[in-house]
Amino acid sequence: MANRLNRGVAQRLRVGAAGRLVLPQRFRKSLGVKPGDEVVAVLEEGRVVIMSRERAWKSAQEIVRRYVPQGVSLADELIAERRREAARE
Repeated sequence: MANRLNRGVAQRLRVGAAGRLVLPQRFRKSLGVKPGDEVVAVLEEGRVVIMSRERAWKSAQEIVRRYVPQGVSLADELIAERRREAARE
């Protein structure tokens, strides 16, 4: 019994033993996950968002990109900061 809801496909799921949910095949296929793969679940404003690890990583990178100018390397900045701190000691 699927219907359209909030730009996506909604489907009822039953919470099983130990709080387990079974993702329907079309959800797994859409996420690109197979049995045994890890997924990331995020609680957002009273809803659970489930995504593949790859999508979660990409989402985190997109958030960081909003705050870090193009061409800036956070790793290089961190290394330079640590070197300055070490030089002061």
